[in-house]
Amino acid sequence: MLTSSRLIHFSTRSVCILRYVAQTLQHAVYLRCLYHNVESVPSLPGAGHPMKPHRLSLTHSLVLHYGLYKKMMVFKPYKASQHDMCRFHSEDYIDFLQKVSPNNMQGFTKSLNTFNVGDDCPVFPGLFEFCSRYTGASLQGATQLNHKICDIAINWAGGLHHAKKFEASGFCYVNDIVISILELLKYHPRVLYIDIDIHHGDGVQEAFYLTDRVMTVSFHKYGNYFFPGTGDMYEVGAESGRYYCLNVPLRDGIDDQSYRQLFQPVIKQVVDFYQPTCIVLQCGADSLGCDRLGCFNLSIRGHGDCVEFVKSFRIPLLVLGGGGYTVRNVARCWTFETSLLLDESISDELPYSEYFEYFAPDFTLHPDVSTRIENQNSRPYLEQIRQSVFENLKMLNHAPSVQIHDVPSDMLSYERTDEPDPDERGGDENYTRSVERRGNLTCEGEKERSFWVQTSRTSLQTEQELFWKD
Repeated sequence: MLTSSRLIHFSTRSVCILRYVAQTLQHAVYLRCLYHNVESVPSLPGAGHPMKPHRLSLTHSLVLHYGLYKKMMVFKPYKASQHDMCRFHSEDYIDFLQKVSPNNMQGFTKSLNTFNVGDDCPVFPGLFEFCSRYTGASLQGATQLNHKICDIAINWAGGLHHAKKFEASGFCYVNDIVISILELLKYHPRVLYIDIDIHHGDGVQEAFYLTDRVMTVSFHKYGNYFFPGTGDMYEVGAESGRYYCLNVPLRDGIDDQSYRQLFQPVIKQVVDFYQPTCIVLQCGADSLGCDRLGCFNLSIRGHGDCVEFVKSFRIPLLVLGGGGYTVRNVARCWTFETSLLLDESISDELPYSEYFEYFAPDFTLHPDVSTRIENQNSRPYLEQIRQSVFENLKMLNHAPSVQIHDVPSDMLSYERTDEPDPDERGGDENYTRSVERRGNLTCEGEKERSFWVQTSRTSLQTEQELFWKD
């Protein structure tokens, strides 16, 4: 049974606050904790680079000024270590990320090419810290879902789905999604991964292509050399993972109605067939209309409909960010979806904040983001895709089961998590309440370490691989 509490994670230097003590103090604390990643990488990744971490500052500012923070627990994120990252990535790649900087990158010419770090994935000040923060927050959310501390965990800074085992790709350096799913698999026999970014979630698909323990479903633009060039509907998995990989390739201009008519029946069928015990939802906002790198016509409400539909299954849910390159619309979208996950209605009129001018000229939560791009997804085309997906699902004999075993220790060590500064924690009463909750987490974790699951072989091929077929 799901717990009644909802725990929301924000990857940034967050502190455990539940309410304001003084408006000025709280304002500064909340923004700094959420703005930390941006402050630590002021040049990321260059004036002309489409990835703007500043979108997180806008998002968290709206969450703050709408008062949504009062409805959830906000935790300071865990900082993922090199060991944590090497659960999926190669040690030499992570070691490179930890050592390289703009000042010494000339000495890493060969490694830059080897690990695909350059134009799309540049080196910038605080690169490893940036990766550590967003990866740690996703991992923290997964751990707390495992221990039933919450039924929903959110990390809008996560969802970097292109990163591969040996290299960076598509603005993604460390694949926090894969690392979090590996943690979830310690307690959950089946994890469903859903991706609504406009770009195919190739890094996650590749990681779990050979296993039935994780089912990946990606809705994305496909064709015309659109990045990353993968995600055809005929990519269905292999070996034990055959038919546990579903791709829904879409064409330019898809709108709310067309997307909804495809998304909802497909996801319902997947949940019915696969019976996941946990869901990871990547909410890339570049599938919105008017995105700098996108070509879809989804509104903020249409994008939010997907989140609300997945939430309706009442299955433990890890919600992550992803792409999104028109920052004001990304902030609007993720703020709206935070409200949906909290079952809170918020006004279309944006609250005044220090970023208010970014939302000109309408200053609303739901502006018209439609474009003049024609919807090239005809009804026959969408029906063809739906039928193909349903046929693949029929090939699944049953939801895979796993053997019971002892659960290994959590990847995340709460003893390593830094406690917030007393001046930044929003009052002793709130801080004490947060620490008590953390204490409960540790106790519950010990009680629940009574079983462990085995699985078929995955494609990770790491020395620390946990799951092997008998």
